[in-house]
Amino acid sequence: MLALAAMIAFAANSVIARSALGNRGIDPGTFTLLRLLAGALALALIALVTTRRDREKLNGAGSWSSATLLLIYAAAFSYAYLELGAATGALVLFTVVQTFMFIAALRSGERPGIAGGCGLVLALMGLVALLGPGISRPDPIGALLMSIAGFAWAGYTLRGRGADRPVLVTAGNFVRSVPLALVLWLLVILIHRHSIHIGFKGVGLAILSGAVTSGLGYGIWYSVLPSLTRAQSGIIQLLPAPLATLGGLALLGEPITLRILLASLFILSGVLIGVLRRPDRMIDRPPQLTK
Repeated sequence: MLALAAMIAFAANSVIARSALGNRGIDPGTFTLLRLLAGALALALIALVTTRRDREKLNGAGSWSSATLLLIYAAAFSYAYLELGAATGALVLFTVVQTFMFIAALRSGERPGIAGGCGLVLALMGLVALLGPGISRPDPIGALLMSIAGFAWAGYTLRGRGADRPVLVTAGNFVRSVPLALVLWLLVILIHRHSIHIGFKGVGLAILSGAVTSGLGYGIWYSVLPSLTRAQSGIIQLLPAPLATLGGLALLGEPITLRILLASLFILSGVLIGVLRRPDRMIDRPPQLTK
């Protein structure tokens, strides 16, 4: 249930970002900065109202490498949604995440078995169906940016698997990402300041995305990760794609094409096949003690 809550939050991020950026209610650089700032404030507040031990450790929580991956994900995600619909962006993002996580699982010694392999194949078939030649093919630059966001998010997820205090670590990563996002925003102003535009609705959506669907959603996801294998966590992260499809249809009025329907069908099938069966072997399982 916690994993499902996190996936709903991730899907909501796509719908919120598309609503804010697709209508040019705010520019991607400002959206990214406000999103990370709101997430940092929300998570820091949660960490500060817990125990004194957490308060003392907040300054040293997280890492700059994870914060950098978080910024790359958030910035590429924002700029991609200038051109992509909520459903298409989510499909590209989480298919790339699932593929990266599956490869990482194989390299670590996990054997997802036939079920996991079938789930990956179905997901890749969906991506090919979505991005192949045709009239309704999504914008290639937007798809490339969203793929970069997917790689960065997968790396960020893998780095968070061993966190013993997930909310604290997530808060530290968000706090560290804010000055990096500020530098990016200032660079955008210097290079192309006329692209900066800030609307009331866009600011509100950026704060909502940062404080609720990003900050709280990522904190929940980090707390769930230790209970999942790498392959399972990759496959589960395909769920936001069809969820965002439904959200884009219901809230944004986006058309649902045959490509999106086919890709969503493959993804849902892959989730059911790959998650409902445990992998055959995991090399990182704690060894049993022998006499």
